[in-house]
Amino acid sequence: MKHFILLLFLTTFCYSTAQTNKDQDVKNIEKVLKKQRIAWSKNNIEEFMEGYWKSDSLKFYGSNGVTYGWQNTLDRYKKAYPTEDHTGTLSFKINDISKINEGAYFVLGEYHLKRNVGNATGIFMLVFKKINGKWKIIADTSS
Repeated sequence: MKHFILLLFLTTFCYSTAQTNKDQDVKNIEKVLKKQRIAWSKNNIEEFMEGYWKSDSLKFYGSNGVTYGWQNTLDRYKKAYPTEDHTGTLSFKINDISKINEGAYFVLGEYHLKRNVGNATGIFMLVFKKINGKWKIIADTSS
C-alpha cells in the first residue's frame, strides 16, 4: 500500500510539473510573438527578426519558395515591406500551440496587417526551438 501511494504521488507530481513546464513554454513563446507584433507595428523589421534563429539554417517558406538563412529572411522582409505604409499594424490570432518534443513547439495562426497600401491577411505555421535558453523561430511558413 505504501508503494502504491508513493507511485500515485510521483505520477501526479510528474504530470503537474510537465503541465507547468508546458504552460510556461507557451507563455514564453507568446511573449516572443508579442515582441514581434510590437516591433513590426513600429516598422522595426530588425527588432522583429530578433524572434528568429540567427543562423544560416533558418528556413522561411512563402509564396516565392524557400528562403534560407536569417540575413536572407531579413532582406526578403525589407524588400517586401519597404516602408511603414507596407508594414502597417500587425495583429495575430493564435489558433494552436503544440509541443513537438522537449524544447520544440509549432504554432498555427493567422496574421492581419492593417495598412495604408491595403490590408493583408494570411496564415502561418512557425516552429519554435529553445536555443541557449531562448525561444527562437527556426522555420516559418506563411502565406
